[in-house]
Amino acid sequence: MAKITIAFGAALVLLGIAGFVATGRTHYTALIPTWIGLLLAGLGFVADTGDSKRRALFMHIAVTLGLLGAIFTFKGGIVDYVLMQQGHYYLYPAAIEAKAVMCLLMLVFVALCVRSFIAARRARV
Repeated sequence: MAKITIAFGAALVLLGIAGFVATGRTHYTALIPTWIGLLLAGLGFVADTGDSKRRALFMHIAVTLGLLGAIFTFKGGIVDYVLMQQGHYYLYPAAIEAKAVMCLLMLVFVALCVRSFIAARRARV
C-alpha cells in the first residue's frame, strides 16, 4: 500500500502543476494538490518499511490526510462540477475541474486504504 500512496501522491503533484498552468500561472492556490501530493508521497516513502507498526502508523496518517482532502474538496469540486455541467458559470472552471479530480483521487485512495486495512486485519486473525 505504501507504493500506491506514492503513486497517488505523484498524481496529485501532476494535478497541481496542471491546474496551475491551466489557470494562467497566476493562482498559487492551484498548487494545493501538489503540496498534498508531496505529503502523501513522503508518507508513502516512510511507510515503505519492514516494520509493520511503523508502516501502519504512517499509512493511517496518509489515509486520514486523504479523507480530509476528500471532505474539503467535495463541495468545491464534485458539487460545483455538477452545477457547472448544469449551466452555472464559474470564473475559473479549470479550478473546479481540478478540485473534482482531487476529490475523486482522494476517495479512491481512501477506499483502497480501507480495503487494505480490512484485509490486513483479517489476515492477522
